[in-house]
Parts: sequence; structure tokens; C-alpha cells
Amino acid sequence: MNALPLNIDGATGVPLTEQIVSQIETMIRSRRVLAGAKLPSIRQLATEQSISRFPVIEAYDRLASRGLIQARHGSGFYVANHVDEHARDAGNCDPRLAEEESSQILAQFNYPGETLKLSSGFIPEAWRDVDGLTQAVRQASRADIASVIDYAIPHGDTNLRQQIQMRLNTLGINADLPNVMITSGASQALDLVVRYMLKPGDTVFVEDPGYYNLFGLLKLQGVRLVGVPRLANGPDVEMAEALLKQHTPKLFFVNTVFQNPTATNIAPQIAFRLLQLATQHGFTIVEDDIYADFQTVPTQRLASLDQFDRVIYVGGLSKTLSSSLRIGYLAANRELVKNLVDVKVLTSLGGTRFAESVAASLLERGTYRKYLERLRKRVRDSLSSAVQQLESYGWDVFDQPSGGNFVWAKVPGIEDSTKLVSEALKFGVTLAPGNYYRPNGEACAWVRINSAYAGDRRAARFFEHMTQTARA
Repeated sequence: MNALPLNIDGATGVPLTEQIVSQIETMIRSRRVLAGAKLPSIRQLATEQSISRFPVIEAYDRLASRGLIQARHGSGFYVANHVDEHARDAGNCDPRLAEEESSQILAQFNYPGETLKLSSGFIPEAWRDVDGLTQAVRQASRADIASVIDYAIPHGDTNLRQQIQMRLNTLGINADLPNVMITSGASQALDLVVRYMLKPGDTVFVEDPGYYNLFGLLKLQGVRLVGVPRLANGPDVEMAEALLKQHTPKLFFVNTVFQNPTATNIAPQIAFRLLQLATQHGFTIVEDDIYADFQTVPTQRLASLDQFDRVIYVGGLSKTLSSSLRIGYLAANRELVKNLVDVKVLTSLGGTRFAESVAASLLERGTYRKYLERLRKRVRDSLSSAVQQLESYGWDVFDQPSGGNFVWAKVPGIEDSTKLVSEALKFGVTLAPGNYYRPNGEACAWVRINSAYAGDRRAARFFEHMTQTARA
């Protein structure tokens, strides 16, 4: 084939192999290089980029291991065939879909430590309450030695569930203990709902843009995804009404507060209308409220209006407290919780008793509450600075975020954010293209910026460079 339009720069500090892998993977996923296309030979690509053959060999090997390219003996390397649209429409569960979606998640772990992960979903380690965590770990080890070796009970640690129950009550959600179960992160809560409530060929509504890990999970189960545009005040209810004339969804997955990736909140009138539509059309809303603890003054929740009639509420502590502890929770009507606990037992036996004991200790002792006060201030400060910085460079911000640590932004004049990915690497910055956050990988001008990392000088140089590039 003709030369690949790669931008390989040895002066960025990013390994050449990583640059090659990232840029070719982006081209394949954005369909700029189509299935079946022949790639340049190792020698040809090395010559075109004036580099050694060794990083090209390693890059092709990684791409092949991810199922993105295939080696044909005596012929060369070719882009692997993607799942055809007929199979996807039929609701078939194809493992290649899981590989394609999971690679997007794995990408945030695959870059070297010195690379600035500007689209990361994590807050910096320095912002975490490491001292409070280690103290709680010691406390749990001494006070509950059984937690070091035993399974957690299926519903989850009782003390932790009581703490979660009280937190839900402050949001206006009238949950009793039987309404609450602990999960291994919010991801397991979503997985249990999908396993129990959906089958291949079912239709669900999701937000567009939205949470790409959820999209991958649904596709893995052979579920049809219908995207509903996310506006500044929540899902586009007029579009949802129009889509309901064509589709019969079983579930509608909604991110309530500081939505990922737009950082927007659902307005009360939108929440009311969504519940009306759920009642009229017989679907259930899965309310993903994973960013609840970033919010200082609580706003309206769907579950507080509905009280578990047509809403399943999902939350967690991983985004704030510790990603390693993997503490999530789900609140729903008692019968559904009982059934989901049965699925949890069959698929994982139970949670991690030690992690649940540590989390319960942090909540009971007030350590987590004091930490949240400090964290929210840091997040507010970094968010304000990031928005000002982006706007000063001429970037467009989707909406003025009121909290959380994401900014959904774009460069005027650039309609496909995959172009930003290769440019970012020149500055030692890794970026996820906007099409990752769309239900079926549609082209997207927007990118998610983690405000915690936007103040880095590498990010500033990248922001300015992209503006100048677009103007030129």
C-alpha cells in the first residue's frame, strides 16, 4: 500500500513503538485504514520514517496480538477483518467486539509512566488520601482478622451497606438495607444488571457520547445499542421520544451527575420527563451516579423521584477513594437486589471482605468525609483553570462544567479528533479520540480532557499547537 501518514518523532520521549502502535490503531478504529488493507512492509515503514526496523517489528507484533492486523506468510501484514454490520445487527455475541472495545480501556494502562495521560479517568495519586487509607488498612487488619482471609457475605459488609444507606438517604433516596448490595466497583454492578436483565438481540438506549466500557459490555452480550444525544441539561428527551416510536428498549443507561465525558448534570424537568417515558413505554432506567461524591451540593437524582419503581441506582467509591479497593454499590427494589445477589454468587462468589472492611472504617470514622472536602476543592480549582486555559487557546468547551474533573472540548475547524491523537504524541501526551465515547465509534470532533493534568506544560504546548494548526 502507499505510505502510512504517520508522525513519528524521536524527540518527544515517547518510545517509537508506542507512537507507531497508537497511530496505526487510531487509523484502523476510525476506518481511515480499512479492513483487508495491506500495510507497508517492516523495511518499507522503517525506511519511510528513517528509523530502525526493531520498533516497527515490535509495533506490528503488538498490533497483531490485539487482533488489529494479521500476518500472511510470504505476503505481509494486513488489517484484520472487523465484525460485519449484519452480525452486529443480529445481536450476535462476537468475541472480536470485546477485544476491540477492551483495547480502548487497556490503552490508558499501556503507555510509559512519563507520558501525560490527558484523557485519563483517574485523579492523581497525590490527591488521594494515602495516609488515611493506610491507617484504615492497619485498623481493619487488627480489628477484623477474618477479613484478611474470608469471603465477603454476598450482599456485602453490613456496616458498609449501612453507611451507603445513609449516603443514599442524604440524596433523598429512601433505601433500606435490603435495597442495597455491595459490588466490585460500579463496573460489576452494571455487569450484573446486563447479565440478569438482557439477552442477545435486546435493545437498550445509551447516551451519546457516553461510557465506552459500558458500550463494550453491552456489545459483548449481543445487545443492540441506540444512542440518545446528551445535551447540556441531560439526554435529549425529544430525540428519545422519537426513537421510542422505532425501538422498544428494555433499559436506558443514564449518567446523572458530571456525566462522562461531558461533565453535565440532568436538569429536574428532564429527570421528570425521562421517568414519564419509562412508565409509558415500560423500560427501566439504570442511573449511573459514579461521580456523586465530587458534588458539594446534591442535585436531583432519578432514584429520589422514583424510589426504585423504574430506576436502578449504581454508585461507587473507586473514582474518589481508591481504584484498588474496587468498592461499588447498587440500590434497587428488594426482589431485584435478591436476584442480582444470586447472579453475583454464581459469577464471583462474593466481594473482597478486606476491601469492604477498610471502606466501612473510612466512612464510619469520618475520614472519607474530611478527605472529600479537600478533594472537591482541588477538583474545583483544577477544573476552573483548565476551562480558562482551553478557552484562552481558542478551544470550544461543550458546557461550563460545575464539577467533576472532565472537560469535553474541541478545536474549531477540526471535525475528527483522531487527528489530535497523533499530534498529541509529539508533545509526550496521550489522548483518547472522541469516537471512543460514541456507541458505535462514529467520528467525533470532541475529546475528553482530565482537568487534573491540563496544567502540565506539555498539555499547554499541545493546546496551543492544535489551535495554530487549525488556523493554518
